[in-house]
Amino acid sequence: MGLFDFAKDIGSKLFTSDADAAKDITDHILSDNPGVENLSVIFKDGEATLIAESNTFEAAQIAVLMAGNVNGVTKVIPKFQINDVENPAEAKTEEDIVAALEPGNVEYYIIQSGDSLSKIAKKYYNNAGEYPRIFEANKEVIKDPELIYPGQKIRIPLDS
Repeated sequence: MGLFDFAKDIGSKLFTSDADAAKDITDHILSDNPGVENLSVIFKDGEATLIAESNTFEAAQIAVLMAGNVNGVTKVIPKFQINDVENPAEAKTEEDIVAALEPGNVEYYIIQSGDSLSKIAKKYYNNAGEYPRIFEANKEVIKDPELIYPGQKIRIPLDS
């Protein structure tokens, strides 16, 4: 399961019908906006297409995770214009943008039954006390470090 694929029956239940999904997912992302502008969401058959602008690839990653961790979403299709000032290499094609959203300095992890952020930190950093680093990287997706759930997808920052 890559960054853009998600478990359908996990996450926050934001909408009751597909007709409401696009607006509710848009509102969800904008309520704790990770740094996207001119956001438009199209939802059909479990797929959420995000059309937006962003100044960083990180903001686009978080927006993808926010949309994907919604109950009923099975796939997120990112269509971003990225104006990344830290990484000025321009992404010209959709494939370039998809590749840039899966950089080597971040790994995506799916929460398993029995996991805690400290257990995940121990696995990735050999130090359970590093869990705030994971929480901070996912603060738009995880509202409380004690409330994570199996199937939820999060970012694990690998650089220091």
